[in-house]
Amino acid sequence: MRFFTKSFFIISFWLFFGLIFAIPTEAAYHFANFRGKPPIHILGSIKKKPNGLTPDQIKKIYNLPASGGQGIIAIIGAYDDTRIESDLNIFSKTFGLPECTVKNGCFEKHLIASSTKYNSGWAGETSLDVEWAHAIAPSAKILLVEAQTPSGANLLKAIDYAANKSGVVAISMSWGGAEFPEETSLDSHFVSKSGAIFFASSGDNGSGASWPAASPNVVGVSGTSLKMNAQGGLISETAWAGSGGGVSLYEKQPDFQKDYVIPKAKGMRAIPDVAYDADPQTGFPIYRSSQSGKGGWYLVGGTSAGAPQWAAIQALGLTANNHNFYTDKSASNSDSYFRDIVSGNNGDCQYFCSARKHYDYVTGLGSPLTVHFN
Repeated sequence: MRFFTKSFFIISFWLFFGLIFAIPTEAAYHFANFRGKPPIHILGSIKKKPNGLTPDQIKKIYNLPASGGQGIIAIIGAYDDTRIESDLNIFSKTFGLPECTVKNGCFEKHLIASSTKYNSGWAGETSLDVEWAHAIAPSAKILLVEAQTPSGANLLKAIDYAANKSGVVAISMSWGGAEFPEETSLDSHFVSKSGAIFFASSGDNGSGASWPAASPNVVGVSGTSLKMNAQGGLISETAWAGSGGGVSLYEKQPDFQKDYVIPKAKGMRAIPDVAYDADPQTGFPIYRSSQSGKGGWYLVGGTSAGAPQWAAIQALGLTANNHNFYTDKSASNSDSYFRDIVSGNNGDCQYFCSARKHYDYVTGLGSPLTVHFN
């Protein structure tokens, strides 16, 4: 009996001791620790001329119109890209796009804090977001809202500014991070007074959910790989190995997913919703300058490329939202709305890491084939 008591005490002590340290480890990651990371990949070094997909090519691949767009596309970034307006217009001139400047009313930059510093990594993300949103919807206006830092609190301030701005039809968030317990209390930040639709990158680390793409008020955008022929035409589109996705730890399944019936979600939010090219091998050219003004062309990819371009699709048709997406995917003519991605994977977790017909946790409902959803 004495041995049992002593043994029980030792076991209980270590269980309790372990819990003391295990619980903080499990719960240590909260919103206060959140820092958004832009899922952008740069392939190769700076070039004097652009290479990669042109705006005309990507529009042909996804059956997008050559021109158009209305309202304001808000881009949420961090730090101050001091050269973005001039970079955007070098990009526009190169690809025959309309000029987009502060002077002609097409472009606006808003700093949440006047003391915001420059950051070269985020400047690359800003170039991708702004330039390619303009490329896809050249008649829409661009509002760049720059948070002082990529902390969760500062990014929310930038989101709130865009959400309260009249005329905004789409809000792009090409960044994300690990989920945290408080995220459900922040869903109200992704509701716009003007009815803007929010888009967020699903992440570039393969299988696993990220925030803010996990919010039911946000369209989660994942990544694909394109196979092209020698003439620049599309041969096939498959899941990109880096594409983020999975089942949320905290968000309940929204009605638009309940009605669609997603296998293995078990009542939780499934991510992503839609897909777009993200493979740097078939990536996007961006023009970026340093603070000194020395610039050049980079070839980039990542799910951060899809969020601003889906936001531009919303500006083109004003119907790109999750309710319409899942309704259209359930229709008998779903192939007129989405290219169903049925092959490729983003890990070794079997069902959750493999693309398949209808919905999957790597590419969602698929990539766009229209700007008009019902």
